[in-house]
Amino acid sequence: MDGGVVKRSPVTSSQVAEHAGVSQSAVSRTFTPGASISPKTRAKVLAAAKELGYRPNAIARSLITNRSRIIAVVMAYLENLFYPDVLEELGRRLAAENYHVLLFTGFKDRDSDPVFDQLMQYRVDGIILASTSLSSELSEECTVAGIPVVLFNRTTERNETSSVTTRNREGGRKLGEFLLAGGHRSFGYIAGLENSSTNRDRLAGFRDALATAGIHDIVVRTGNYSRIEAEKAAREIFALRERPEALFVANDHMAVAVMDVARYEFGLRIPEDLSIVGYDDVGPARWQSYGITSVTQPISAMVEATVDILMDQIESGEIEARHKIIPGELVVRSSARLPAEGIVEVDGRRFYRPESKR
Repeated sequence: MDGGVVKRSPVTSSQVAEHAGVSQSAVSRTFTPGASISPKTRAKVLAAAKELGYRPNAIARSLITNRSRIIAVVMAYLENLFYPDVLEELGRRLAAENYHVLLFTGFKDRDSDPVFDQLMQYRVDGIILASTSLSSELSEECTVAGIPVVLFNRTTERNETSSVTTRNREGGRKLGEFLLAGGHRSFGYIAGLENSSTNRDRLAGFRDALATAGIHDIVVRTGNYSRIEAEKAAREIFALRERPEALFVANDHMAVAVMDVARYEFGLRIPEDLSIVGYDDVGPARWQSYGITSVTQPISAMVEATVDILMDQIESGEIEARHKIIPGELVVRSSARLPAEGIVEVDGRRFYRPESKR
C-alpha cells in the first residue's frame, strides 16, 4: 500500500482456471469465439472470471493466434457527415464478425503513408482506407505482409489495391441529364479534390451528359471538399456577369455551404434563380431547409462489400485485388428545377429514372 492506494496485478487466465476448477485451455476456449466448450464449463469459467474481475488480454492472445482481430480504419474527412455514418456502419458490421475498429486520421489531399508505421504496430489484420489512399509501395508491402487493404470510396489508377466505390461517372452523368431535362442551358461545377478518383469521375460523367447536348463550356471552381473553400468558389461563380443556371457541387457537404452563400449573400432563390445538385445523399441534404437533389452512395451496401472482401482475404490468406462498384440512385428533392418527365415516387421518396417514362 502506498498513500492509501492498493496496487493490484491483473488477474491471469491461470488464476481463473484454478478458481473455476478447470484447465487453462478451457478458459482460453471460453473467450475464443466459435471454440468448442460445454455450456456447463463455460458457465463456471464466466462466473469465476466475473468474481475475480478477469478480462482476456486481446494483445496476448494475438501472439498465440497470430490474429489481433483489429481492423485499422484510416479516415481523413470526418467533417463530411458521409464518413461518420460510414464509420458507424463499419463498427456494427465488423463487430458482427468479432472484429474491432481502430481509427487513424489520415490525409485527404495526399497518401496516408505517414500513419502506416503507427497502425502496423498494432498487428492489424486488415486496413480500410476511406477518403484517403496509400502509395503503391506501401500497398505492395501490405500484400507481402499478408495484410489485406481495401480502398473505400476511392480507386487508384493502377487498380493494384482492392476497392469499393459507387458508379461515380454514371452518377455525374445522371445529374447532367437531370439538369438538361429541367431546361437548364448553362452549367457550373464545384470540384472536390481535383486529384481524387471520385471527383474526376463525377466531373467526367457530368461533361459526358452535357456534351451530348452540344454543351462543352462549364464554369469550374475547386472547393477541395472544404466548407470554407466551397464558399469561396461559390462567391467567385455567383459574381460572374453570366452566372450558370445550374450548379453541380461534388458532394453534399459543400453543397450546403454553396446554398447558404447563394441565399444569404447573393439573395438567390433556389431553385427559381439557381438549381443546385450534390452527391452522397447524407445529413443536411435530407433536411427540409436544404432538400438537396443528390446521388446516393448506399452506405450499407458499400460497407457490406468492403467487409466481405476483407474477411475473405483474411480467412483465405490470399490477397488479390478485387473491385466492387455499387450502383446509386438520383434522389429528387427541392434544390433543383424539375424535369417534366422521368420522376417516380417509391415509398415516399422521389427518384429520377427517365427510363421509367411511360
